[in-house]
Amino acid sequence: MVLKRDSRLDRGFCQDDYREELILRERNIKNMCGITGFWNHNKTRSEEELRFIVKTMAEQIRPRGPDDCGEWVESEQGLALGHRRLSIVDLSPAGHQPMTSACGRYIIIYNGEIYNAPDIKAEILKEHSLSFQGTSDTEALLEGCALWGVKATVSKCIGMFGFALWDRRDKVLTLVRDRMGIKPLYWGWQGEGASKTFFFGSQLKSFKPHPRWNPQIDQTIVTSYLRYGYVPAPRSIYQNIHQLDPGHILTVNESGTINDEAYWRLEDHVTTAPVHNDPTQALDQLEDLLKDAVGRRMVADVPLGAFLSGGIDSSLVVSLMQAQSTRPVKTFSIGFDQPEYNEAPYAKAIAQHLGTDHTEMYVPVEEAADVIPQIPEFYDEPFADSSQIPTYLVSKMAREHVTVSLSGDGGDELFTGYNRYFYTQQLWGKFSWMPAPLRKAMAAGITTLSEESWDTLGRLIPEKLRPKYVGQKAHKVAKIMQRPTEEGLYQSLISQAHTPEKYSLSAQENPDWEHLLKRDDFPGLIEYMQYLDMKTYLPNDILTKVDRASMAVSLEARVPLLDHRVVEFAAAMPLNLKIKDNKAKWPLRQILNRYVPSEMVERPKTGFGIPIHNWLRGRLKNWGEELLSETSLRDTQMLNPHTVRSLWEGYQKGENQEAYSLWTMLMLQAWHRTV
Repeated sequence: MVLKRDSRLDRGFCQDDYREELILRERNIKNMCGITGFWNHNKTRSEEELRFIVKTMAEQIRPRGPDDCGEWVESEQGLALGHRRLSIVDLSPAGHQPMTSACGRYIIIYNGEIYNAPDIKAEILKEHSLSFQGTSDTEALLEGCALWGVKATVSKCIGMFGFALWDRRDKVLTLVRDRMGIKPLYWGWQGEGASKTFFFGSQLKSFKPHPRWNPQIDQTIVTSYLRYGYVPAPRSIYQNIHQLDPGHILTVNESGTINDEAYWRLEDHVTTAPVHNDPTQALDQLEDLLKDAVGRRMVADVPLGAFLSGGIDSSLVVSLMQAQSTRPVKTFSIGFDQPEYNEAPYAKAIAQHLGTDHTEMYVPVEEAADVIPQIPEFYDEPFADSSQIPTYLVSKMAREHVTVSLSGDGGDELFTGYNRYFYTQQLWGKFSWMPAPLRKAMAAGITTLSEESWDTLGRLIPEKLRPKYVGQKAHKVAKIMQRPTEEGLYQSLISQAHTPEKYSLSAQENPDWEHLLKRDDFPGLIEYMQYLDMKTYLPNDILTKVDRASMAVSLEARVPLLDHRVVEFAAAMPLNLKIKDNKAKWPLRQILNRYVPSEMVERPKTGFGIPIHNWLRGRLKNWGEELLSETSLRDTQMLNPHTVRSLWEGYQKGENQEAYSLWTMLMLQAWHRTV
């Protein structure tokens, strides 16, 4: 597609007037999509073959973009690009992808949102006399790359994205991922010699139709998965296939040479001295920044809403949305009939206070359990965060009313919201001085009693003083006491299985953190844990969960708290402003109090969970028994049949409380059946 100069400029139409009109129109044009492609270096396939293959590949990710599809091939290079489009506003052909730059040199396929696209287009018009054929943010990104280069352009972008850019002149393919890893992007090689093929795309499942796609499961990654409940980036579940790191640009040339560089690094911000030290000034600046981040993500010409749990983060996002809206914001929450897993009443109270158009759905836990066999189909890799189930259910409900939904993800990592930050620091301070043998002996004493036994003892404590999940927390204390270092302590706290090599057929575990900063690079343990969460847990678990669950139902999820400007601002705040008056997320609480009375959100933090313990011994017992049968375990050849069977049978007898370890194994087995 070649962009033509607007004839009004030739008639004396003021370029500034044109720019103003363009910006006004541009504010309503956004799309969410899926991309896929390959570069077969033997260059033997015809154009028809290439086009058929990549179109079939793109069809695998249709839910990411059900409204339109497109392909672009260069048969003399063996290159094919495929695209699926979820149209948020512009249904015209002008937003069609793959898209060609005005100069004809570059081709782009793009998944994401550039929230400051009008500003980028206005800047382009100051330097370059071209007119934009359409109103999509894709054109802003593409023409920026053509004018300034990829690195300079993405450094200007506010948004979430994963895209591939083909340079027809220099025969270079460039892959780019957003700063925080909100959107996924995979890449890697398959085959040898003349059959060697480079794959890239939003999801691994898109590669399956390609005749050269013959991946082998990486058994060391299986061991890592058993520890974390997700596949740790930059690796994938398959050998030689990778996830592009957030904030990175990767190029591959005609000879197959790879270059991978960062255009933005979290490390450059979390290790600098804090500058936002004045509480009043910092709160005002943060509120203005959050308003802008939220406001930019409210631009859409399709129904838009927000997930609302009634917690601090989602309530703040909805408050800032409603403050900038002339009509009631659509909000959505999901409830369960078990009180300990039900936050719907809190969400409803917030919605009533703010005056939103609220929709809630109560799901019997039995019905929630019924969707579990479908869940692995949405994920390209094994994934075992059990909140994937309510996240999918609330996304499915929201999609019946809206096409775009904002969420509050990211607040815990940026502003110290996780309880483990405080428990870890307090307990490490109490136990780190003890000799290792004494700590291990005390830990062994604690774990002599099961979690259920500790829960029973906990009932002796008056209800007002009784902490939630006494048994679970007692066993966490035991894990802390056994760890000799703070790094090992953090890993223990986030582990689903503490001895994953015991259950994997490979005893080897990949060194997943060798590329990360160390504890000594940070002034305190909490800052270090925040950094690790933002580098690992946030993109690999939280954002993966939201992306796959929302895209499974063709819903676009936007995460304003992870606007990179908010991330950088939070990193520049000292810890004593994030934690104040013994309360975590102090800045977010203070800003939220300007919209919602504090008593409506001041309650113990709860997760977005489901009753896994009850299900695995009840409704899901037969499902689990079949997946973890000796026959199934031997067929998949990933888990040790003897140790896994022993763990499962012991759990059913009440001899252990390893529900989450078993859940991780079950989701691995269930995922394998989708491959």
